[in-house]
Amino acid sequence: MQTHFLPHLLEDPDTALAEKILRKCVHCGFCTATCPTFLELGDELDSPRGRIYLIKDMLEHDRPADPLTVKHLDRCLTCLSCMTTCPSGVDYMHLVDHARAHVERTYRRPLVDRLFRKLLGRVIPNPTIFRLALAATALVRPFARFLPRPIGAVLGLAPKKLATPSWVERPQVIAATSPKRLRVALLTGCAQAALDSAINESTVRLLTRLGAEIVVPKGMGCCGALEHHMGETDAAHARASRNIDAFMAEVDGDGLDAIVIATSGCGTTMKDYGHMFRLDAAWADKAAKVASLAKDVSEVVAMLDLASAVVREARPRVAYHSACSMQHGQKITSLPAELLTEAGFEVVTPPESHVCCGSAGTYNILQPELAGRLRDRKVRNIMTVAPDVIAAGNIGCMMQIGAGTDIPIVHTVELLDWATGGPRPEALGPTN
Repeated sequence: MQTHFLPHLLEDPDTALAEKILRKCVHCGFCTATCPTFLELGDELDSPRGRIYLIKDMLEHDRPADPLTVKHLDRCLTCLSCMTTCPSGVDYMHLVDHARAHVERTYRRPLVDRLFRKLLGRVIPNPTIFRLALAATALVRPFARFLPRPIGAVLGLAPKKLATPSWVERPQVIAATSPKRLRVALLTGCAQAALDSAINESTVRLLTRLGAEIVVPKGMGCCGALEHHMGETDAAHARASRNIDAFMAEVDGDGLDAIVIATSGCGTTMKDYGHMFRLDAAWADKAAKVASLAKDVSEVVAMLDLASAVVREARPRVAYHSACSMQHGQKITSLPAELLTEAGFEVVTPPESHVCCGSAGTYNILQPELAGRLRDRKVRNIMTVAPDVIAAGNIGCMMQIGAGTDIPIVHTVELLDWATGGPRPEALGPTN
């Protein structure tokens, strides 16, 4: 793609990077074949190629974002399926991140939209406040149809049973229960901790059973993903820097072999810390170190000996849902399904496994109609393989898909924990 940026614009490193990314696009259109919003809407501006044109025009002329550009950027899931498909290696992720930061700086959204986004950025990253907000949903759920669509979407996704705070969340060191092979830190997360505390507990039981000593660092919190994807760069970097300090205190202390993340959306962001802080001399090296240690829980399980710990034989039929942040963001494509198979489960892959379920962080709240269409599409595809249970590696996908089906959905690590001696996942109900 030809670009015509004036030299003074390219003095900004982020704009210079965006220009290099734009030049890689050859207009081939392969991305349109896998873009969920284009598949649903058929609008060129709701494809990666169309959004690239909008971003180019906005940045090249150094103009404030306009309503049309904002509309189509907001509709982007950032599922990154286009990056998996692109034969030219266009770094769409960092291009759209820069574009959204530009939107946040130059575009004034309607008041209600601004307030609601700020509310999401303050509530969801704080597990205590988020739990209180979830508890309040029980009071207002009967009035959901009378409330604005985004609030109604929140109520539709909120779990009927609230997760209580877990012992795993407090700072501590948890000893391995078999010969120690690794020392790892656990990101307990924010939304996941509030929505389903069983995931972190399963992670701890499984990894300590396999020989990992786990530290829950003091001062750790939200990874910054939510605000990062809404273009709020300063807020995202503030959260990320607190996590970097918390993890580096452990690296500089007794050392770490990995940082374990059981929410793939958080994992994609943490693995990008090096890029996020690349221009900050005070943080670049520390951020790159933390990013290099960040591992999805499936990657850490693969470093250990899962097969030797499997104790149960009978297994349900599992449809594995590969979260976009896992398969496209982190390029972890088959490993979780391979681990489930190694643990004795019958694993099946639904059609269109590359297409997003519509969760995408806060997308299913901010774009509920389109997210609902994508969820229904995902559920229809899952139904074709007739599973007993659905497994996923991201809490957002679990809440999104779970709102559209009665098939139980659990985190992959809960099934692996169960197969190696842990409790049966509650979502599967009692044994017959």
